[in-house]
Amino acid sequence: MEFGVSESQQILKDTARKFFAGECPMPEVRRLMETDTAYDPALWQKMTDQGFTGIIFPEEFGGMGLGVVELALLMEEAGYALLPGPLFSTLAAGAIIDACGSEQQREKYLPGICSGQARGAVVFLEAGASWNVSDLKLSGSSGKLNGTKIFVCDAATADLLLVPCEDGVYLVSSGTPGLKITPMKGIDPSRKIYSVTFTQLPAERLCGNLGGLSRAMEVATVALTAELAGNMQRVLELTVGYAKTRKQFGKPIGSFQAVQHMCADMYLETESVRSSAYYSAWALQESASDASVAVSIAKMYASDAARNTGNRGIQVHGGMGFTWEHDAHLYYRRAKASETMLGDATFHRERIAQLVVDSKTVSANV
Repeated sequence: MEFGVSESQQILKDTARKFFAGECPMPEVRRLMETDTAYDPALWQKMTDQGFTGIIFPEEFGGMGLGVVELALLMEEAGYALLPGPLFSTLAAGAIIDACGSEQQREKYLPGICSGQARGAVVFLEAGASWNVSDLKLSGSSGKLNGTKIFVCDAATADLLLVPCEDGVYLVSSGTPGLKITPMKGIDPSRKIYSVTFTQLPAERLCGNLGGLSRAMEVATVALTAELAGNMQRVLELTVGYAKTRKQFGKPIGSFQAVQHMCADMYLETESVRSSAYYSAWALQESASDASVAVSIAKMYASDAARNTGNRGIQVHGGMGFTWEHDAHLYYRRAKASETMLGDATFHRERIAQLVVDSKTVSANV
């Protein structure tokens, strides 16, 4: 069994690392997070030229036709760079169109996403709801949407809003009468969030395999988990580098056992999240029998581990870690915001239990 990435996958990972380091260094991240949308058209076009916006979509629609593993590798590097802007949201929206849209709808919308001409957002969360299909309460009767969704990432920059409802998945174009997008205060300034209100808003219902919504959301969850792995890797590097140079009592603080233990724990959790993200991506790509469980295990562990790693990183940095000028708190903010996005650890523990119990019940009945 091959446990490592292939040569072509490693080239993709290295290319993404160099691209983000050159085109979106931390000074640029800080500049963008001070804007209203954290979106830069020039950077977006460069990512499009690299094929990032179409990485998992079929070549017939202008995509690269790669798999979920390649998506995870790309998003890991995006997390390492603390990439602002709507790449994650657009890929998640595109995954829903690809999984749930008819052939005509895929031909209509996916080329725009792959070419970078269209950006997307997924509108699924409301008070007391998760991304379980059964929790989506927005009314979509007669193709008209009514209701409010919250914590929608990158809604202000989206051309296409994907709205899962109880009776199907709807697509809304930005600028449609009856659509109101309102900024919300979020913990992560590099990923803007909004509330979205629909008032008798006409929407297009996706007419393909509506059962593909769960898989599309799992693809998005894998991408987010991989992003957290990259986030943790960067926090680990910043912390170890600081521990080697900061001196106390005439010695680098990295020579003290307590600091060494914290860095070792950070390394363990980072590698564990990376491994679980890679496996869940492979399982989903290969339609393995445990794919859904693997996705939830990965996100469950990453939600807690990324927060713990951020806590330890800031603790090792001491007072420096709390300053605005240092990057550690920016990575912690992203990790804390992503902890609950697409389900926190508690949600995914419950989902794992349901998946395992349901599968055993089916086996027993057979």
